[in-house]
Amino acid sequence: MALLLQLLTTLSAFLLFFFFLLRCVNSFFWVPWKLQLHFQRQGISGPPRPFLFGNTGEIQKLSSKALAGSMPFVHEILHRASPFYDYWSKLYGKMFVYWFGSTPRLTIADLDLIKEVLLNKSGVIEKVAYDPITKQLFGDGMPSVHGEKWARHRKIGNTAFNMERVKKCVPTITDCTRNMLDKWEREGGESSEFEIEVHVDFQDFAADVISKTAFGSSFEEGKRIFQLQDEQIVLVSHAQKRVYIPGYRFVPTKENIRLWRLDREIRQSFRKLIENNGKVGENKKNLLGSFISANKSQKKEERIGVEELIGECKTFYFAGKETTANLLTWTLLLLGSDQEWQSKAREEVLHLYGRHQIPTANTLNQLKIVGMIIDEALRLYPPVPTLLREVHKNITLGKLHVPAGTQLYIPLIAVHHSVEIWGEDAEKFNPSRSPEMGRHLAAFFPFALGPRTCVGQNLGIVEAKIALAMTLQRFSFTVSPTYAHAPVYLLTIQPQHGAHLIFQKI
Repeated sequence: MALLLQLLTTLSAFLLFFFFLLRCVNSFFWVPWKLQLHFQRQGISGPPRPFLFGNTGEIQKLSSKALAGSMPFVHEILHRASPFYDYWSKLYGKMFVYWFGSTPRLTIADLDLIKEVLLNKSGVIEKVAYDPITKQLFGDGMPSVHGEKWARHRKIGNTAFNMERVKKCVPTITDCTRNMLDKWEREGGESSEFEIEVHVDFQDFAADVISKTAFGSSFEEGKRIFQLQDEQIVLVSHAQKRVYIPGYRFVPTKENIRLWRLDREIRQSFRKLIENNGKVGENKKNLLGSFISANKSQKKEERIGVEELIGECKTFYFAGKETTANLLTWTLLLLGSDQEWQSKAREEVLHLYGRHQIPTANTLNQLKIVGMIIDEALRLYPPVPTLLREVHKNITLGKLHVPAGTQLYIPLIAVHHSVEIWGEDAEKFNPSRSPEMGRHLAAFFPFALGPRTCVGQNLGIVEAKIALAMTLQRFSFTVSPTYAHAPVYLLTIQPQHGAHLIFQKI
């Protein structure tokens, strides 16, 4: 009897191992091989697929090589923002397949296909779900959730971020801008010229704005949260370059232990902010109060819970700071290298406001040249250079048959810099080209397109217009000789070594 039990146990173990082996062969060899053949029959090739981890190793090598050192101050940055796409598109064309582990990623740069993908509302094409490590950055906020849950979040978010509410934030934004510019004047002292590293100050400015407009607190109160998120961003961006192994986040590595502590402290801080805003539940003076109020006005079954509110707070902080800070940084660097456009923008600002009048919500639309400059900065240096979507059912895109499980890689930065779309001077700073004039809908989409368009883009653009206008009222500026041009992709495109400008008071 004991021998029979031992035989049964051995047989069971063997069968389990055999089925596990079959599943691995199916997942890592048979299915990818079939998918590869499927795409090859449609004329789509790509780099060879190494077993198990796919092309991630080569992607990391290409990224490390691209980011070594700086580059001349030109705007041909595809090789830094998306090094593997830049390299492989030259070998295989703009549409090719590469492998993230055993998952195929189909690159799509055709405008009609991009439009079809991003405007799809059927639920067949969704954002790629974050792995558990990346999800710590956004929690259960809008970027992370899908389906009905996302629809509830978006409905509430649209209410909190509508243009009328954003306009009410304008006095706060002008106050924060004035504080930053006063700081620059103090640092300049009596000097006729002085150097400022503006990226750090724009991060502080954007953090101050999002703290006050979203939470009713000051930057100093929220400073610890921003410091924690900055560290979290670096760790998450490293993790995104690797294939996530299920359960790995529970392994007590040095990096994981730090991520656990960061997430715990950030969540506790946001819980306190939510509780404080909840005490004045009908407070509509800040965005979190508006979000809470809009949430309470929904039917009970459509409301979102505290964990989801924490996720939205994480998103407010991350997106609200990074997007605006980077946009302003690149805009000033571009104007610092082009005195003609800087003068045109200043003339427009002084015509509207003189040297001392503060921009108001109702006059921002009159800043036409400033708006054109911001659009051109968003074209050349979009906050997020790539988008990922996933196909959940077999579909046809144009004439292309795409099987379920395929991820779609959209190189936004390549589209924004395309000579075919923007002309021979596509890599040049030229605000006179309006993105909307006679262009394809998918030629310019710095905040994405369709249902997943960034809900906070109105606030970001308003911040950028005010900060740029008020800066032009007080200063002229040029790019410092100490500036090292090195755009780097850390969840957003930012200057790796800061942004040094020489200012003059006017």
